[in-house]
Amino acid sequence: MGRTRAKDTEHPQARLDHGGTARIIPSEYTSGFELIVDDTPQSHVDLDDPTHLHFEYVVRMGAVIDQLTSPGAALTAVHLGAGALTVPRYIEATRPGSRQQVIELEAPLAALVRERLPLPRGAAIRIRIGDARSGVQKLPAALTGACDLVVSDVYSGAQTPAHLTSVEFYTELRALLAPTGVLLINVADGPGLAFARRQVATVAQVLPEVALLADTQVLKGRRFGNLVVAASASPLPTEWLPRMLAAGPHPAKIAQDAEVTAFAKGARIVTDADAVASPKPDASIFLR
Repeated sequence: MGRTRAKDTEHPQARLDHGGTARIIPSEYTSGFELIVDDTPQSHVDLDDPTHLHFEYVVRMGAVIDQLTSPGAALTAVHLGAGALTVPRYIEATRPGSRQQVIELEAPLAALVRERLPLPRGAAIRIRIGDARSGVQKLPAALTGACDLVVSDVYSGAQTPAHLTSVEFYTELRALLAPTGVLLINVADGPGLAFARRQVATVAQVLPEVALLADTQVLKGRRFGNLVVAASASPLPTEWLPRMLAAGPHPAKIAQDAEVTAFAKGARIVTDADAVASPKPDASIFLR
C-alpha cells in the first residue's frame, strides 16, 4: 500500500488545519504523482492519463463506475473526501459532462491539489470545504434522489472518522441516491475484519443490495487492506465484474448475495451512539 519515503521538503506541501502535512511527490513506481498526508498515501493522479488508476481499491471503484447507466453517459456524483480528486478526474475523462460535487474538510489540501494538480479545463467539479456529514446536509436540494453515484472515501490520517460509519450517516447518503444510484465506500480493516463486518451489516440495513470487492487475502481477513463496499436500492450492475476483477491488473474477488450475508452474520449495526473510527494500520503497512 505504500513505502518508506524521504521527508523531502522540496516537494510541494501544505500544513493542514487539523494537523499534519500534505505533500505531492512524483510516484516512485509509475507515472504521475502521489498525495501523501503525513506518511500515509492518500491518492495517485496521472495528469496525462486520468484513467490510470494506480491504487488497487480505486481500480475496483472504477470497475463499478464503468457499469453505471449507459457507457460513457454523464453522471451526477457526490464525493466525500477529495484527496487528489482521482475518481472525479476519472469520471470526467470517461463520462464528459458529468456533474460532480466534492466535500473536503481541509481547505489547504484542496488548494494544494488544485494548484499543483490542476483539474481539466471546463470540468464540472465543485469542491466544497467542510465536514463530510454536515456538508451532505448543505448540498443543493436538487441533488436529493438524483445522484447516480455517491463515494465515501474519507480518512483522517489513516482512519475513517467514527461519525462517518453509522446507520444514521448512511441513511443520509441514501437520500441522495437516484432509484438505481450506487453508494461506494472505501473500508480499511485488518485480520478478523470486525470493523468491515459491522460496516457491511450497517450499510445493508439501509440499502438492500450489497457487494464486496477486495483482494482475496484481504476478504478472508488474512491481512490489512481495503475493501470496496458497493450498495444500492436496486440490483447492482455487476454482471461483468467477476471476470474483470479476476483479469487484473490487480486480481480481486467480488462477494455478493449469500457470501455478503455470511460475511456480516452476527455483526452489530453501528449507530451514532457506539460508532468508532476504523482501525489504525500498523506503520509497516506503508513499507515496500
